[in-house]
Amino acid sequence: MKPSLFIFLFQISIGLFAQFPNQVYQTDNLTIIQVSPHAYQHITWLHTQDWGKVACNGMLVIDEGEALVFDTPSYDSVSNELIKWIEEVQNAEIKGVVVNHFHYDCLGGLKAFHEKGIQSYAQNLGLKLAAEENYEIPKNGFEESLVLSVGSKKVENRYFGKAHAPDNIASFLPGDGTLFGGCAVKSLKSGKGNLSDADPDAWSATILKVKEKWGKEIKVVIPGHGDAGGVELLDYTIEMFQKVPVGN
Repeated sequence: MKPSLFIFLFQISIGLFAQFPNQVYQTDNLTIIQVSPHAYQHITWLHTQDWGKVACNGMLVIDEGEALVFDTPSYDSVSNELIKWIEEVQNAEIKGVVVNHFHYDCLGGLKAFHEKGIQSYAQNLGLKLAAEENYEIPKNGFEESLVLSVGSKKVENRYFGKAHAPDNIASFLPGDGTLFGGCAVKSLKSGKGNLSDADPDAWSATILKVKEKWGKEIKVVIPGHGDAGGVELLDYTIEMFQKVPVGN
């Protein structure tokens, strides 16, 4: 075998067997990690009085020159940094933003996307709750399910019920097996977090529905905060809230 051919085949094999996650971008305000062939975890920061500086996750799906963003950074300046990376580094057109629920760590930087004419989507209740908080309001609502196309891929967005928030949804990329669960899904060893708008009594049942819907296909789960993992994050969350007494 010629040396050049050997090197070429070796490079292909490395590409085929490359392991995710793979950090592809990092600054003081934004980290992007590739977690599957077409999906990325974006990590930004929210400054809070009660919890201090909190790392917040979102998801990107990029295929054939198109992108979808799931949750924005908390600040427009960081959203602009994310937009720049998608458009200039990935050479992708952002087709939409999906908001997991109405909290600020999901939509605080939504105005930056709207200023570029990018459409946004959230569960219907989320539009109402964002308006009540005087937050930037997503442009389009849906009730139970919404399928969005990005390149040749389709992302399924579904409302399964109350958990961390009344309007929290889950977003799944088939093929890649990548789920963005948002704050309704907990990272391993994490606590219960902010329960101000939560329904602890419904939480386990809601996440069980997510697992029943996509569990056999799931390879990667991105929670709202903390490290990504696999379907064990769903099991951990279900168990965490299973025995919460009514009214707690």
